[in-house]
Amino acid sequence: METAGLIFEDARGFGAALPDGGVLLGLDLGTKTVGTATCDAGWRFATNGTTIQRGKWGRDRETLAALIKSRSVRGIVLGLPRNMDGTEGPRAQASRAYARNCAEAFALPILLWDERWSTQAAEAAMIGQDMSRAKRAAAIDAHAAAVILQGAIDRLAGGIF
Repeated sequence: METAGLIFEDARGFGAALPDGGVLLGLDLGTKTVGTATCDAGWRFATNGTTIQRGKWGRDRETLAALIKSRSVRGIVLGLPRNMDGTEGPRAQASRAYARNCAEAFALPILLWDERWSTQAAEAAMIGQDMSRAKRAAAIDAHAAAVILQGAIDRLAGGIF
């Protein structure tokens, strides 16, 4: 399957691939875990989901497929970890490879979204909620996925590209 037409780096193209909106799945890809979040079909608010322990791609695929099916997901927003100067390193390349795997497995549009500062924003929000360090450690990836997804849907719903 040709996956290049399913992967976007601009909100305009991604939004055009989803003219009727729909639930989106946000992913914060780490080396050991994948944080998840979903949004409503009208792209108003993102809600953190679960943190998936990463394994081989086949296991990740099964877990994500079940989540996509249960929530009727129409598209995926995957965090793209760029360096502060905008360049990309090995983690960004790993995210691009993961996006290709997702596009091939699920045939859904995927938006690669700049995730700089997402983890810091999630951490600050959880500290503001007086969440313990242990609870923050367990939930940080899912909260970061919600920050990533909220940024993307704010851009999509606001029509500002």
